[in-house]
Amino acid sequence: MFYRENGQFKTSYRADQQIFAIAQDRVAVLLIIAAAFLVVPLFASDYTYQAVLIPFLIMSLGALGLNILVGYCGQISLGTGAFMAVGAYAAYNLQVRFEGMPLLVSLLGGGLVAMVFGMVFGLPSLRIRGLYLAVATLAAQFFMDWLTSRAKWVTNDSSSGSVSAGPLSIAGWQIDTPMEKYLLCLSILCVIGLGAKNLVRSAIGREWMAIRDMDVAAAVIGIRPMYAKLSAFGVSSFIVGVAGALWAFVHLGAWEPAAFSIDRSFQLLFMIIIGGLGSIVGSIFGAAFFVLLPLLLNYVPHWLGLPLSTATATYLEHMIFGALIVFFLIVEPHGLARLWSTARQKLRMWPFPH
Repeated sequence: MFYRENGQFKTSYRADQQIFAIAQDRVAVLLIIAAAFLVVPLFASDYTYQAVLIPFLIMSLGALGLNILVGYCGQISLGTGAFMAVGAYAAYNLQVRFEGMPLLVSLLGGGLVAMVFGMVFGLPSLRIRGLYLAVATLAAQFFMDWLTSRAKWVTNDSSSGSVSAGPLSIAGWQIDTPMEKYLLCLSILCVIGLGAKNLVRSAIGREWMAIRDMDVAAAVIGIRPMYAKLSAFGVSSFIVGVAGALWAFVHLGAWEPAAFSIDRSFQLLFMIIIGGLGSIVGSIFGAAFFVLLPLLLNYVPHWLGLPLSTATATYLEHMIFGALIVFFLIVEPHGLARLWSTARQKLRMWPFPH
């Protein structure tokens, strides 16, 4: 088979520790990225951008941020929707209150405010863990629901509570069409995804995983739990905040507090469970699954000539989601990412048994 390491000798630690150690993996990733940037814009329709690709990219970014906290550091969070809301409203206020604020600065500013917000609500992780920590982070969700509905300055004194983003532009480039919005989201996902991949392979990433596996032993060997946990909350909240700002500015355009309800938090949590905890690519798999499955449930019955109402498709979607979550928790706790890793390993060893 073509998927072999034969003849690929590594003569330095840098070569041995690179992200994609096998040449075929590097080529495949470059081809996928090139296809996403060059081929998809040639064939995708506006509906495909708005209903599939843009939501998929933004939810992949949000799931990636949550996976750093839950999958790599082992800190359960049910307040992801609140962190997305902080990023969205912070970016909105930056654009409204500062004339000529660049879009990228607004997005990054929303992520920074969400980072501070996440670290504040991550303080209980220094004392509690597990279900108690999940309840503590859930308080962030209720706090943001109250803040966005009661504090008028958050929505710039909007009487209805809904706000709308202004024109999107970067250095004179007006982002109007769905294709341009898709390219913006794809670029941000690639940059942050690469940074997250390198971060989890660094010293701080190893500290997160040590805290996840056994925090007492990690403290004994010199790892500071406060620094590791709060840094995980900060990095996770920053990425989730940027995802929330993109969801509001790029995907929705106009939104209200219900756009970042507790359902969004559970949806992101289920994404990383199905995609794979502690895996960057698992976040993307989980987001793809959640975005594509509803579309398949809507279109496949019509292709087969089976009458299926919208309500039935919605109920069937929830049933399948629940069944798959239970399946992955029991059969394969590491999700789709582990299945993909196992398939790659078998392909490398084929035709020999493994």
